[in-house]
Amino acid sequence: MSAIQGQDPQIFDFIQRERHRQAEGIELIPSENYTSAAVMEAMGSVLTNKYSEGYPGKRYYGGQENIDLIENLAIERAKELFGAEHVNVQPYSGSPANTAIYFAMLEFGDTVLGLKLDHGGHITHGLPISFSGKAYNFIPYLVDKETGRIDMEEVRKLAHEHKPKMIVAGYSAYPRDIEWKKFKEIADEVGALTFADISHTAGLIAGGVLESPVPYFDVVMTTTHKTLRGPRGAMIMCKEKYAKAINRAIFPGLQGGPHDHVNAGKAIAFAEALKPDFKDYSQQTVKNAKHLAKHLSDRGFDLVSGGTDTHLILVDLTNKGITGKMAQEKLDEVGITLNKNTVPYDQRKPMDPSGIRLGTPAVTTRGMKEAEMEIIAEWLDRVVSNLEDEALLAAVKKEVEELCMGFPVPGLEELSRKTVTA
Repeated sequence: MSAIQGQDPQIFDFIQRERHRQAEGIELIPSENYTSAAVMEAMGSVLTNKYSEGYPGKRYYGGQENIDLIENLAIERAKELFGAEHVNVQPYSGSPANTAIYFAMLEFGDTVLGLKLDHGGHITHGLPISFSGKAYNFIPYLVDKETGRIDMEEVRKLAHEHKPKMIVAGYSAYPRDIEWKKFKEIADEVGALTFADISHTAGLIAGGVLESPVPYFDVVMTTTHKTLRGPRGAMIMCKEKYAKAINRAIFPGLQGGPHDHVNAGKAIAFAEALKPDFKDYSQQTVKNAKHLAKHLSDRGFDLVSGGTDTHLILVDLTNKGITGKMAQEKLDEVGITLNKNTVPYDQRKPMDPSGIRLGTPAVTTRGMKEAEMEIIAEWLDRVVSNLEDEALLAAVKKEVEELCMGFPVPGLEELSRKTVTA
């Protein structure tokens, strides 16, 4: 980054600090991951200079011959990866993509079923203060208070009572697998459209670890980072009969020119996910999450729903006598990053909730396995149980850095002791 260093030393310094933070710390936020060097190169390429309003073969600006090749390749790779009939890779991110789906398939005021935010849903699944909650009549479904799992019979009851135009499935903080077929059956009973948001689990679905909603649902959205390990962005997959409406909703409905450099990164990430070793990665991600969950449970952590089927773990810290915010801040100090999170039926406010959300996509990318999950569980227990013990926190921070030196972050290998001593 010599150009940045020479032109803007302040930004260079901040980037260097972040490089070290990532290399020397444990990343447990389940929506974060590390891209390959190839994806990062695409993101910083000359493609960022181009404007490409429209779609391949139907652009509003000239000079698109190379851009069309890249976008078409991204589309074809995504189709192969997920078995989708139609793919739009232009969405800038997950929330705009979800907005486009509603815009394409609903009328303002239509009734929609979606999981309540503090039960694991996303802000775009009907949070009253969000665009989705203001523009549409969202009816929330909840998880069972005892099991922490979605009660599909309750979903069926709500569907028959409210006759929604659409049912949304797929979540931001729900650690269990989703019964796509049952959602589809319920939707068919009431004549509702089906929309799956697989932003968190797309990589696990692509890797064959979890079942895909693509064969059953009308429309499926995913971000392209998280477990897919691509660039920050999104894509929409749908049945062919909805292709025209989805394309129009993205452009010109909600967006102008696509981010061509990001689409190139998406194409590279899809190719990586089509390789056999990505299946191994996906399987290990879930193995790590289940192993970490078990060892947290063994140490007295209260896991929502009792465990996980995916990459994600949700923990209620009420029995530990601390809040999610306290845990997040102290763990930050020792180089372990996760996020505070509401838990179902939480009595605390969202900015200082009862829980924490953590996951294994990033640590698995670094090559960590079950043995490291046991170490991480022990660190979490030590910190949560000794928030004010500065000497203990300092010791854990040193141990975290030592472990991380043996597991390089892609693109930051030079900061790893393993690389230096090899």
